[in-house]
Amino acid sequence: MSLAHAILGMLQKQPMTGYELKTQCFDDSIAHFWQADQAQIYRTLDKLAEQGFVESRLEVQEDRPNRKVYSITDAGRAEVHRWLLTEQPLPTIREPFLVQLFFAGQLDNTQIIAMLEQQLKAHEQQLATYRAIPLPSFDNPNMTRELTFQRMTLEAGLSNEQACIDWLRDCIAHVKRM
Repeated sequence: MSLAHAILGMLQKQPMTGYELKTQCFDDSIAHFWQADQAQIYRTLDKLAEQGFVESRLEVQEDRPNRKVYSITDAGRAEVHRWLLTEQPLPTIREPFLVQLFFAGQLDNTQIIAMLEQQLKAHEQQLATYRAIPLPSFDNPNMTRELTFQRMTLEAGLSNEQACIDWLRDCIAHVKRM
């Protein structure tokens, strides 16, 4: 996936400024599985405009600086549709903790357990964060199509965090038996 496709997907909902994309979409929504900083968003919006996938209009404001509002074009919608039908490869894993664990044999068991417990705590906190996201359950009668797919991504996060927690508890148990 690219940042460009995430931005185009968000702009399908409504026109937004780069700042709104960052604060309302990335920070409050997909940041759990795809992060972007403000500079990346603006650079990508410029490229999308060059490609004809978005257009912008300047909104003049009296009390604040003017704002540039971006909206998706028909070509941008077609690009999102094309991308949605494209098979995505499995992600390349770059997990610093796993590299640490791989070489942890040179530490004593107390140090390894402390390291594993620290990771366990972080994953438990992340799981709690995901559980606090206010999305309705699948059986909720008010569940919309859009919310269903958002719930599916949340369920992936919940499942992944629970799997990490279970694995870390198993690792701690193995080290304690050593």
